[in-house]
Amino acid sequence: MKSITRQKNLEEIIRLLGKARKVGLVGCGTCPTMAETGGLRQVEEMAQRLEEREVTVASRTVIPVVCEPLPGEAKRGFLSLLEDAQAVLVLSCSLGVRMVSDYTDLPVLPALDTLFIGREAEPGLFVEECAQCGECLLGDYGGICPIVHCAKNLFNGPCGGSVAGKCEVDPGLPCGWQLIYDRMKALGRLEELSIIRPCKDWSKSLSGGARRMRIPVPPPEEKSGE
Repeated sequence: MKSITRQKNLEEIIRLLGKARKVGLVGCGTCPTMAETGGLRQVEEMAQRLEEREVTVASRTVIPVVCEPLPGEAKRGFLSLLEDAQAVLVLSCSLGVRMVSDYTDLPVLPALDTLFIGREAEPGLFVEECAQCGECLLGDYGGICPIVHCAKNLFNGPCGGSVAGKCEVDPGLPCGWQLIYDRMKALGRLEELSIIRPCKDWSKSLSGGARRMRIPVPPPEEKSGE
């Protein structure tokens, strides 16, 4: 599974930079490299585009995994690259931007939009599989999520606008409810679709602040005395 991103347009990036005219560029060696939105080549291309707009690129680097904490020495080396920068432009998912912002007091700005979590359905084609909604519905719908695969997020059957198994909103996509129906039929569970599902409780994902989860950590093992 990968974080799928796309680059913001240059005008938005210039707006975000504001008065900053010396920037440090940071790319990511994992998902954005794969998506060709924030790897080495894209960092170099971004540097050229910024310099054409009279923005000086003070440094550029690609961190292997931006969303993972840097160890001490690597963090110090990274911060040394930002000594002449007035802002940091990060070509990674939103988590990578947050991680970099914890390292420095400089403005840390996103160069990419984070779109979804997806899997590679075929070489070069990534399909959204999870909206991270906070309440998994796959068990009720044969392993096919109506939030992801139905353009209207319908829980109780299709909208009536699909034609020949294709989505009314985007005829290039299969109707999510056609997928659910076919799957439930194959599983012998078709009668379950007659159950009326309540509206989704979005409070489980929209909590009014950053969601948190504390995972129990076992205490360190005590060494027995000799």
